[in-house]
Amino acid sequence: MTDVEYEIVTEVPAEAVIALYRAGGWWRDTPEWRDNIAAMVRGSFCFMVARTPDGTIAGMGRALSDGVSAAYIQDVVVLSEHRRRGIGAELVRRLAEHCRARGLSWIGLVAEPGTMAFYQRLGFRPLVGYQPMLYGSSA
Repeated sequence: MTDVEYEIVTEVPAEAVIALYRAGGWWRDTPEWRDNIAAMVRGSFCFMVARTPDGTIAGMGRALSDGVSAAYIQDVVVLSEHRRRGIGAELVRRLAEHCRARGLSWIGLVAEPGTMAFYQRLGFRPLVGYQPMLYGSSA
């Protein structure tokens, strides 16, 4: 994707993040969720955006880590009008490389149903014998 710039950021306009979470079907429009966006971006080990030439933030992804032992990639999403152009794959590739360059060799993620082949093409494999778990409700 030559016309898209990828950047690690510590600040992102809240409305851009909200648009991306909505595109992923993950947004709950509550004051608490809005209030948490800035802290979520700053608190990520790596928060990366994909920006089009006109300045639109077309995609994002982030890695969570203590910076020493492991990392988890999550919240990878691309606006629907910019999908199928390799942006999501490039975000994942760059996030994983950022983690590896900092000595993190265990990099995991939880793939949504129907996305396993996408992540396998990028070098991820199922964790045979392990099951993702969620504490409490999914809300």
